[in-house]
Amino acid sequence: MRKWIIAGGMALGLGACAAVPEAAPVQTVTPPVISTSGLERVLGHDARALVALFGQPNLDVREDQARKLQFAGPICVLDAYLYPKGGREPVVTYLDARQPDGRDIDRASCIAALIASRKR
Repeated sequence: MRKWIIAGGMALGLGACAAVPEAAPVQTVTPPVISTSGLERVLGHDARALVALFGQPNLDVREDQARKLQFAGPICVLDAYLYPKGGREPVVTYLDARQPDGRDIDRASCIAALIASRKR
């Protein structure tokens, strides 16, 4: 019986020596930084300010309290999404820009192009 106790103890001791796999390092995913530089003439402004800046929109879509204004020029198409804040009039909270063929374009560049095309 004593042999079995010693053998069992040795087996447990050897089992403790088994290599324990290390956990893989945790990789954090950083969301892309979306710059708002050059967007200050539009973000946070209401529909009247956008019309004053770009002229009449090519598209004006309303859904509940939200609103989407679309402005198009020879260089790009700008979609401005307006949402109410604190019971006030809706203001631009998000912008999307694309070239007329659908390819992406920098939002600030699109704003500048639309303003320039209106001044002509």
